[in-house]
Amino acid sequence: MRYIACLVLLTIGVRAFGQSYPFEKDIQAFENQDRQSPPPANAILFTGSSSIVYWNNLQSYFPEKVVLKRGFGGSELSHVRHFADRVIIRYQPKQIVLYAGENDIATGKQTARQTYARFVDLFRYVRKKSPKTTFTFLSIKLSPSRRQFWPAMDEANRLIRRFLARKSNTQFVDIRPAMLGSNGQLLSQIFRPDSLHMNEKGYQLWAPVLKPYLK
Repeated sequence: MRYIACLVLLTIGVRAFGQSYPFEKDIQAFENQDRQSPPPANAILFTGSSSIVYWNNLQSYFPEKVVLKRGFGGSELSHVRHFADRVIIRYQPKQIVLYAGENDIATGKQTARQTYARFVDLFRYVRKKSPKTTFTFLSIKLSPSRRQFWPAMDEANRLIRRFLARKSNTQFVDIRPAMLGSNGQLLSQIFRPDSLHMNEKGYQLWAPVLKPYLK
């Protein structure tokens, strides 16, 4: 009886720990959604942080493609890696479009190289589990409210671009130039009032840049 009681307590503890991990509720919401409406097969999977979450009406931007959105706002590369089996691998997508890394640096806790190392860890895991899937990384954008982190974000982008250039079936999509005006300055009107998240105007600039890369 004592053994059974200990086993029950251990099970409860493990379950509680799993539920306490950041974004667990978001992932469970995806799973509930999948049970109610099975996700499409062989889709282009968009995942990552809030720049994916706030891409409203994603399908309307790429009507000729089958897309699936599984972003969870505020997430870092380490979170995507933690949930990779549940937000990427289980869907067996033909292509992954990832936006992540900005929050890693903006916490002030991760350097460009540490962020890059997190990306490599995620990439290698996904490539091992899903070797034929095209891996597309959207460059870390420059947000007005995070100006102090721009140098680190530029460095992380450079490292990730160089890494992917040496790998097959990968793409680095630099969306930053599309966000600049004719004067070379970041367009303020493409951001929400928080100067961090983009509004629809921003995504209207991103879409034609990304479209040629979609399978």
